[in-house]
Amino acid sequence: MSVTLLSSPLQGFTDFRFRNAFHQSFGGIDTFYAPYIKMNGKMVIKNNYQRDLNPEHNTVPHLIPQVMTNDPDEFLFVIKYIASLGYTELNWNLGCPYPMVTKQGMGSGLICNPMKIDEVLHKAHNESDITISMKMRLGYDEPSEILNVFPILEKYPIKNVAIHARLGKQLYKGGTDLDAFQKCVDQSPHKLYYNGDVTSVQAYRDLQERFPSIDHWMIGRGLIADPFLPQMIKNNTTEYPTNRWQIFKDFHDTIYKQYDEALSGPMPIKMKMLGFWEYFSQSFNDPKKVYKAIKKNGSPRNYVATVNEIFAKQR
Repeated sequence: MSVTLLSSPLQGFTDFRFRNAFHQSFGGIDTFYAPYIKMNGKMVIKNNYQRDLNPEHNTVPHLIPQVMTNDPDEFLFVIKYIASLGYTELNWNLGCPYPMVTKQGMGSGLICNPMKIDEVLHKAHNESDITISMKMRLGYDEPSEILNVFPILEKYPIKNVAIHARLGKQLYKGGTDLDAFQKCVDQSPHKLYYNGDVTSVQAYRDLQERFPSIDHWMIGRGLIADPFLPQMIKNNTTEYPTNRWQIFKDFHDTIYKQYDEALSGPMPIKMKMLGFWEYFSQSFNDPKKVYKAIKKNGSPRNYVATVNEIFAKQR
């Protein structure tokens, strides 16, 4: 069975700068999802969303925009916007677990409201011909929540449902619920993608063995923690390239330069890269020591010197 790998969007991380550099440096991802567009009650697409989805800014082979909303009119507004840019598919985020989102009845906080989901999908399918796909969790409080949504989804030609096999209230803590995901496989007629803890080649192999009918796999945090993972899965190997650390460093230097140019002042770039190093550090032998070394740097000059030192020790 051929395998298709997808990059799960991570707000604040997987923007066009990251996606382009990742594709150029590592490869292995067939489809990237852009971090969600959120309207906040205003029919305006923010500048950062516009920059991120601008086709001229994106060099990856396949990019799908995503929206976060519980409002039918907002959903349709975003459809019209992304269609004007030439996109033919919109992914609807019913997976975000963060309280500031779920308390507004969005993300995974919307899964318990099938009637609202029906209302949004009805308007979208009646008033546009865009292809719609879904990104969901099992529920917010209970894994049975998603099962109650499936009868609604069956009314519409949903392209696929990507399911992160956790509850919203878990955030990213605790294990995935593979038994609950199996119930989804058994009960949904839609094409399902798997998402959740694909963090190593062995983890992928175990999941593939558990769910032999799944041929689309979504990688989120694991893709940042080990950028070589998608290509290694594709090549069915656990061996890293011989020039692993040079490739990794070149990738780091590319995104650092671009973010440094885009952000104003030393503090924003420090915080941006610190976020990445929470994940990058997991590729190194002593993650805590590596992350601590990055964290204590005050100036850009010291940061660059520390990064050079960290990579030099790996050779």
